[in-house]
Amino acid sequence: MKTLNKLFKQDKEKFVIPRSVQDAIPIKAIWEDGIFFIGKNKYSKCYKFSDINYAVASRDDKEAMFLEYSELLNSFDTGATTKITIINRRLNKIDFEETMLLPMENDELDKFRKEYNKMLLDKATASNGIVQEKFVTISVDKKSIEEAKNYFARVGTDLINHFKELGSICIELDAVERLRIFHDFYRVGEETSFNFDMITNMRKGHSFKDFICPDSMEFESDYFKIGNRYGRVIFLKEYASYIKDSMVAELTDINKNMMMSIDVIPIPMDEAVREAENRRLGIETNITNWQRRQNANNNFSAIIPYDMEQQREQSKEFLDDLITRDQRMFISVLTMVHTAESKEELDNDTEALLTIARKHLCQFGVLKFQQLDGLNTAMPFGVRKIDTLRTLTTESLAVFMPFRVQEIRHENGIYYGQNVISKNMIIADRKQLLNGNSFILGVSGSGKSFIAKEEIVSIILKDPNADVIIVDPEREASSLVKSLGGEVIKISATSGNHINAMDMNKDYGDGANPIILKSEFILSLCEQLVGSNNLGAKQKSIIDRCTASVYRYYQQGNYQGTPPTLQDFYEELLKQQEPEAKEIALAIELFVNGSLNTFAKSTNVDTHNRLVCYDILDLGKQLLPIGMLVVLDSILNRITMNRSKGRNTFIFIDEIYLLFQYEYSANFLFTLWKRVRKYRSILYGNNAKCGRYVAKPYSKNNASKQ
Repeated sequence: MKTLNKLFKQDKEKFVIPRSVQDAIPIKAIWEDGIFFIGKNKYSKCYKFSDINYAVASRDDKEAMFLEYSELLNSFDTGATTKITIINRRLNKIDFEETMLLPMENDELDKFRKEYNKMLLDKATASNGIVQEKFVTISVDKKSIEEAKNYFARVGTDLINHFKELGSICIELDAVERLRIFHDFYRVGEETSFNFDMITNMRKGHSFKDFICPDSMEFESDYFKIGNRYGRVIFLKEYASYIKDSMVAELTDINKNMMMSIDVIPIPMDEAVREAENRRLGIETNITNWQRRQNANNNFSAIIPYDMEQQREQSKEFLDDLITRDQRMFISVLTMVHTAESKEELDNDTEALLTIARKHLCQFGVLKFQQLDGLNTAMPFGVRKIDTLRTLTTESLAVFMPFRVQEIRHENGIYYGQNVISKNMIIADRKQLLNGNSFILGVSGSGKSFIAKEEIVSIILKDPNADVIIVDPEREASSLVKSLGGEVIKISATSGNHINAMDMNKDYGDGANPIILKSEFILSLCEQLVGSNNLGAKQKSIIDRCTASVYRYYQQGNYQGTPPTLQDFYEELLKQQEPEAKEIALAIELFVNGSLNTFAKSTNVDTHNRLVCYDILDLGKQLLPIGMLVVLDSILNRITMNRSKGRNTFIFIDEIYLLFQYEYSANFLFTLWKRVRKYRSILYGNNAKCGRYVAKPYSKNNASKQ
């Protein structure tokens, strides 16, 4: 074909025996933006893309992903060669210890940190321990670097958009990031020692290859040796007529350092159709000649041989795919390189890979006396030194699906469990998510509270800049909080603990006048006490006036000193001339001077501890609605104050359905849920009864459901 002849001509280079390990690396020059010069007028650029949850998707979703991936393959430019690479590398123990293990703080919690670190190390040992990364490398023939930059700017944007439609995040790699890929492969165990600065390197006159190359490279007939490690390159020699989309996942699932690359050469549509027509014409000619020979032997009833009939059907199907089914023709080659500690281990791994291929009716072959060329082909340099090419359509190529399952491995995150598919640890940092709020849903006894407690412990031990607040209606967290040095605040009508319902700091108003937001809270509080049907416009105006009045001196003192209480608010109501004010005062008297006055006095507990637990188990039926409101308002006070200090706040609400039973606490929580992200805070809800309705505010229509 014209495209192949042109490609072979471009790739044709004079063979030079490498005199050093640097010479074995096929990179001639690099630019800071990640473009590599890899041969005669040939430039390459690499893109990293994230995995998506293909293996666990439903059949319909898999078909949709398959079609989207086919569109991505169809978008490849015919003037370039694209290499899709999957890299497996072992999790570096030093990196793991630096990013995941808890440092000792020399406090009373260090004994828990040691136990936590031991648990993490045990989990890391039991897990797969493999980090899988995926790359797309595009190489193109251009006359100058300026033309190459313009080309990659255009093609890169299109590539990123296609991956975005798949749900995958694709990013460009700069020169340092690309060099790190090769360094980590060549120098296994020395991943943390990579430190390359291009400007400093240029000033010293050093070669960039010095920072990535191994100490030695030895190539034998069917394997090679890099330093003290052994490696081998194999290629897919024979393809089955039917291949499952799980083949690539099974090949890359082995717990070894390895790379698998698929080189893709798109063929222009007109050339592909012409080639398919020529093949079909050749098959028809062979059949006609065979029939003519049979007729010459007076065998007029001869049946066309099976192999010729199959060739006819396959050529017809191939041509139909190109013309009517939006398929393209690709020339591809699949290569794999894997490494091991010893030659025996290498042979065992090779046999395991060959067995997986045979299970899918395919056959791998070991490259003989081409290990260096195979190594450079498998690695994401952008070169192709192996000519074992195979013609495929879009669907045939898309079967080599690079996606499997999305890994969650945030730096300095919290351990959440093990990925069922990949067997790797799930390490997540909620602060890096778009919205870290979460609900823990499940039937009674399924472990919801245990999961919440596990995360509370992880946060307290790991993040010294974080505060944790717990609303505990079942008294399940008290012993844990005391063990971690936290404060348990038991709230009831008979308790000696008091929380001032009118506590307020200067950051309460989210940048506006705090009195405005506090007045709205006091209004909700009075509506809860008096009843919303008993408060009209006059009563609301009186409440707003009295709220501003009792806070006047506290506000003038820059929110220092003792804040007013509900008793002060009650006395201010009595000073008003309107009879409506006397009615409001009488209605709230039970909660101010009566037996339920636990929220009408100054706060006498430590609400500034890093770990605070509000125990509301003993709140009676009458005090529970107002208690919910006051606790939530106290939490809002804390998170607004923490935001001004740059601290993170994590709020855990157990049995959250209790808050949704009452109109004003439900509405307050609904508003807090939407706004808490802006306050450097994350809200957790633990619920077993009404997961369908927890995100809706209280209303008369859904009150019975809640």
